[in-house]
Amino acid sequence: MTNLTAPRAFHVMSKPTGAICNLDCEYCFFLSKDELYPGSGFRMDAEVHEAYVSQLLAAQRGVEEVVVAFQGGEPTMMGLDFFRRTLELEVRYAAPGQRVLNTVQTNATLLDDEWAEFFHEHGFLVGVSIDGPREMHDAYRVDKGGKPTFDRVVRGLEVLTRHEVDWNALTTVNAANGDHGREVYRFLRDDLGASFVQLIPIVERVTPELLELAESGWGDRPGQRPLYRQEGNLVTHRSVGAEQYGRFLVDVFEEWARHDVGDVFVSMFDTALAHWMGMDQAGMCVHARTCGDAVALEHNGDLYSCDHYVEPGYLLGNIAEGRTLLQLVDSPQQRAFGSAKLETLPAYCRGCDVRFACNGGCPKDRFLDTPDGERGLHYLCAGYQTFFHHVDEPMRVMAGLLRQGRDATALRDWYARADANRDAEEACTCGSRIPWGACHGD
Repeated sequence: MTNLTAPRAFHVMSKPTGAICNLDCEYCFFLSKDELYPGSGFRMDAEVHEAYVSQLLAAQRGVEEVVVAFQGGEPTMMGLDFFRRTLELEVRYAAPGQRVLNTVQTNATLLDDEWAEFFHEHGFLVGVSIDGPREMHDAYRVDKGGKPTFDRVVRGLEVLTRHEVDWNALTTVNAANGDHGREVYRFLRDDLGASFVQLIPIVERVTPELLELAESGWGDRPGQRPLYRQEGNLVTHRSVGAEQYGRFLVDVFEEWARHDVGDVFVSMFDTALAHWMGMDQAGMCVHARTCGDAVALEHNGDLYSCDHYVEPGYLLGNIAEGRTLLQLVDSPQQRAFGSAKLETLPAYCRGCDVRFACNGGCPKDRFLDTPDGERGLHYLCAGYQTFFHHVDEPMRVMAGLLRQGRDATALRDWYARADANRDAEEACTCGSRIPWGACHGD
């Protein structure tokens, strides 16, 4: 029997406005989730708000740090008073000594000085969605009128920076920026000053019936996209290609490893290093052996197995209707969902030499056939293999440094020694086929 009193670290992605957002990003899979709640006002009410905070804090007593997270849609559409009440609830329900970190994922277009002062005063960590330089960002991240959003996002970031708010860059990798890894990374690092970067591949999975509608930007019915489900074995033109994604990661890694180890933190690289250190469940959930510890909470209290599985078949229950967060996360349904990631891994993946780092990727994108015809190969498999094979040696070097109690930043010296006698005309180490001196050796 499951011990419901034991402290358990799990993550809740709460969506206080549900799928409602002030933008209309073409690749956003979540905007269609409003179809699940016809007639709703899409605002988390006081009862659900209190249930979320109180149950989360109660479930994670004994956990070193509890993360109270708000995503969307666009959570800042709730207004500042909602977040002020969050703090009041945390004071009321936190156990003595319990540490709480508040996080918000936002498109930053609604931020002003009042928001930034609040975030700074109360130590919020703010994730800002931005896809690179102007032309790449504006390719798909548009508002309800189809207008570009880059300038508004940058203005929001400038406000956060001015008020010294801790923020992360959340950058999707898609067809528009997928061939420009180093350019995107340098923009985030140099132009925006990002020191924490999360790279999120866009894989817009669709059925043949939905492909034409998806390719047209979901037609001419704003806010009326058909419910996005994890079905089909096709992808849209906005999706990043598998090999393209691998090259993007390698391109970024080559820049990061030479200049930024220890100063800039890229979640994909941190996760990879953890696996080379032998930590199966560390880092990003997409590369953990099993999943199920990151659930999604809708505005009305409905809890779903995962942010990517907000659809009827993955509804666990409602936290305001008798069963608590912990009971739902520990339910047989959710346990089965989490273990299925490992149990359904194809034989081709089980025998892969980088399986320890990849673990088959996120189940949502396992819709291809393996070379021997078994269903369940990840759409990005080719890119994952490219990346994990490429970083094998430097990851071993960093892991060795850490095991010796040394600083992983010494990897920069390792690269410097390797680069010292490199011919500027030879092919670049990133595999771009561009001469070293004109690529990562510049």
